[in-house]
Amino acid sequence: MRNNTMGSLIWLRLMRFTNHSNQLSNDFLKRFDLTTAQFDVLVQIHVYQPLTQIELAEKVTVTQGGISRMLARLEKEGYITRKQDWKTKTISLSKKGEAILEEAMPAQLAFQSSFFDDVLSEEETKTLYTLMTRVHKHSQKKELPPK
Repeated sequence: MRNNTMGSLIWLRLMRFTNHSNQLSNDFLKRFDLTTAQFDVLVQIHVYQPLTQIELAEKVTVTQGGISRMLARLEKEGYITRKQDWKTKTISLSKKGEAILEEAMPAQLAFQSSFFDDVLSEEETKTLYTLMTRVHKHSQKKELPPK
């Protein structure tokens, strides 16, 4: 670990921040009767609708089995609609889904932004965004090392 200490520490800090942020977001989003994962799914549907379940699963951090259960709940709650077009079933937001996002989105974005805005300058925020974007793009090209 000594050769990769700083990289390992950054990774651990990011993991801890992400976990803590998700816990706080889950508590925050309870006022809208949503979880962080459900919020993410609704946002992705809003941006890319109509889309298939496979397309949606590629955009969110929920397993295929988890996405099926979540979509069933979101449909039961009236937030989404699923439409069968021959062999393809597409997912879209319902009017109720659009309404909950219209209410929850600004509040959740302000809550999440406060993690950064409260402690970083505008320049530091831009630098962090640039660095994280670079690391993320690099990680998408990365392959597992051979065993």
